[in-house]
Amino acid sequence: MRISNLISIDQFDYFNKTVLLRVDINSPIDVKTKKIINENRIQKSIPTIKALIDNGAKLAIIAHQGDTLDYQNLIPLYEHAEKLSLYLGITVHYVDDVAGPEAQNQIKKLQSGEAVLLGNLRYLSEEVSTFENTVKLNAQEMLQTHLIRGLAPLIDIYVNDAFATAHRNSPSMVAFQELKPSAAGILLYEEITNLNKVMQNPERPSVFVVGGAKISDAFGMMKEVLSSGSADHILTCGITGEIMLIASGFNLGSIKEQFLKNRQLDIFIEYAKKYLQDYGEKISVPVDLAYCKDGKRQEILTKKLPAEHMFKDIGSHTIEHYRAVIKKARTLFVNGPPGVYEEPEFSTGTRKLLKTIAAADGFTVIGGGDTVTAATKFIDLKNIDYVCTGGGAMIQYLSGQQLPLINSLEKAFKRDSIC
Repeated sequence: MRISNLISIDQFDYFNKTVLLRVDINSPIDVKTKKIINENRIQKSIPTIKALIDNGAKLAIIAHQGDTLDYQNLIPLYEHAEKLSLYLGITVHYVDDVAGPEAQNQIKKLQSGEAVLLGNLRYLSEEVSTFENTVKLNAQEMLQTHLIRGLAPLIDIYVNDAFATAHRNSPSMVAFQELKPSAAGILLYEEITNLNKVMQNPERPSVFVVGGAKISDAFGMMKEVLSSGSADHILTCGITGEIMLIASGFNLGSIKEQFLKNRQLDIFIEYAKKYLQDYGEKISVPVDLAYCKDGKRQEILTKKLPAEHMFKDIGSHTIEHYRAVIKKARTLFVNGPPGVYEEPEFSTGTRKLLKTIAAADGFTVIGGGDTVTAATKFIDLKNIDYVCTGGGAMIQYLSGQQLPLINSLEKAFKRDSIC
């Protein structure tokens, strides 16, 4: 995608204008305390918020936390407002109302250079994933939703900086652009620029490390980066690596294979066979796996499979082979941890590969919630060239799919472009 198809925030005058800013500050939450445990997305939102405030905007911020699919994280945004205030050095007021009378009153009272964070967007049924997937409104139809009817009449300009939610076709992401001058925030530009470095003429060799459990994302991305030539080498691990092993002819054993079948992950075996047939020389699969016996980590060579164990990490031989490939890479992209790093016995692969990636000379990009959380645990994120806030949006972008947010901003660009 050409970034010239988006209007940047420096193309509008914000002084004394009411600006609605959509950010993605959806953060990992401690199950017991309900407190934020990773502030990466909050920190990444600061440059755009600061730029708008410094330019005299009367700023209303909308964001979400949690969803129907992770209901345990569906909490108010009080702490988010506190974190934003801390990083900005000003008070970001909070109102626990999304688009109703109290939210509207707070917006009307804003003065130039002030900001308010409105309530959790996912308190509105029209903003949750189940509504989106079932009702399937287009942007014009969304103009009748509660959010748009409540907020659109009060604002002059809409800015979106929520790349991590760019794959969502919801009112807060695509409908305001139908009515208001609309711009892309600083973070949104950064995300696209850095992902384009991975996809478009990357420095060679270009290596992708693909792990984790969300293999539907991984397989779509693998097809695109292999067929386009963006990836010279893919190192598979996690569930993705296990599916690749089965596709290569290995029998993992009934315990693990039943685990995959129960989660309907075995449907990806045929795709894996096709990728190995067409691009086998570019794909590495694990040569050993780790499991736990009597409370201790054990490893087994894949040539000795099948074995009746629940494998949760790559083994030491695979780790050393992958580390050697990583060290030679000039472009590195990582999505998904190699193992169940939350359990000490299975953190070895994730820890060692991330440390090697952090020390690598090439241009490094990591993305996805689990990947970033793991990286925060094992390395200093400052040693990674770019940490992408997106998970699903990032994968869809790398898979060559159209993102609803980008489409809506491009549509606004054609209408509002300042020559």
